[in-house]
Amino acid sequence: MDPSYAEDLTRVGPGTAMGELMRQYWLPAAMSSELEPDGAPMRLPLLGEKLIAFRDTSGRVGVMDQRCAHRCASLFLGRNEHDGIRCIYHGWKYAVDGTCVDMPNVPNQAEFRPKVRAKAYPVSERAGIVWVYMGARPQAPPLPHLEATLLPADELDIQFVHRDCNWLQALEGDIDTSHFGFLHAGHLDAEDLDEDNPLYFTVTNRTPAYHVTNTPWGTSYGAYRTATDRQTYWRFANFLFPFYTQQPQGVFARHVHFRAWVPLDDTHTMFMNVMWRGMSRAVTPRTKDDRAIAGLRLANDYQPTTTDWFGRWRLTRDESNDWGIDRDAQSSGAIFSGIDEIHLQDQAITESMGPVTDFDFEHLTVSDQMIARTRRRMITAARALRDSGSVPPGVDEPQVYRRARSGFFLAESTVDWQDAYTAQAASMEVPGDLAVAAP
Repeated sequence: MDPSYAEDLTRVGPGTAMGELMRQYWLPAAMSSELEPDGAPMRLPLLGEKLIAFRDTSGRVGVMDQRCAHRCASLFLGRNEHDGIRCIYHGWKYAVDGTCVDMPNVPNQAEFRPKVRAKAYPVSERAGIVWVYMGARPQAPPLPHLEATLLPADELDIQFVHRDCNWLQALEGDIDTSHFGFLHAGHLDAEDLDEDNPLYFTVTNRTPAYHVTNTPWGTSYGAYRTATDRQTYWRFANFLFPFYTQQPQGVFARHVHFRAWVPLDDTHTMFMNVMWRGMSRAVTPRTKDDRAIAGLRLANDYQPTTTDWFGRWRLTRDESNDWGIDRDAQSSGAIFSGIDEIHLQDQAITESMGPVTDFDFEHLTVSDQMIARTRRRMITAARALRDSGSVPPGVDEPQVYRRARSGFFLAESTVDWQDAYTAQAASMEVPGDLAVAAP
């Protein structure tokens, strides 16, 4: 393997191939509700940079380097007051755009202030999320037109979860469809389920076949299984530049959602799950005789929030307590993994791979087509940006994201897989608010 391959895919700091690619896009960074006017600043690591975020008196959000431009004291210790953050070392104060507005310890400060500016990034808010642009363009590109972000925040369910591993291995769990029949549903038998339960076909055939293709937004796959003599059960899912996924666990027609896998640094990731409340539930967690199915819990149990760099949205169960694995439930067959929560099952697997996956140790196979294709798509785009300045997909064409949808459905077996997707996309239900063009 090319020795730079893994580095170019996984490293996200300033000057790295993937880090510079990600800096071309707006990054979802925090919930709007995490920041209160004149409230305490929040430590916010992003792409290997140590930043702080705060909301000023007028409600504007600032995201900037944690270091004061004077002597590098941390602005996390600063006073959020009167439309600015004031360093407690010498009193220098900055507006949300980094402008220095006060230098109380400097004679004739008005003459010097225009020469000083904190390193601050453009910020926008949409759908209850704070977005940050860390690129070098003098004018930031448009926000991506992800379907869910075009809805009001009160029509969305938003979850954040911190994960202790590289962004790529975390993301790849969402584009690895065959794991569902084992990690999440390995303890289920088809005879326990109604045929209209979306889990039925997954546990009937745990070895789906695949089609994979490049798309304007990134990559897509269609995993398929025979349902009847005339019908095929399809599960479509997407990778969208630079770190979004749309997984197939929902009825295609109403599956308005996305997931983001935002790199905090090379070994820490913030997972964000954004779902339209009107969409159908992905999993029916009961058997046909109405018994609860173990292992399909959808709740997240969080540790108390702290102010350290990685103190937000951490789960109570992690490597220190073996992710809560119940060996009795595992050995008895009550829960295949022994872990009683879907997201935590994924969390345990990807964190168990170590801080950054060792690609040289892997043995990819036919079921990993989407992973291999997505890696190639990402590294090709990152190197094209580095070597020739080629703008990555979606940066200047935010509308391509609105064409992406994922989910499961039945289709006539004679229909081509791309035609099956197109037919579903043409008839999909769209929330009323999405009929209005994005700003």
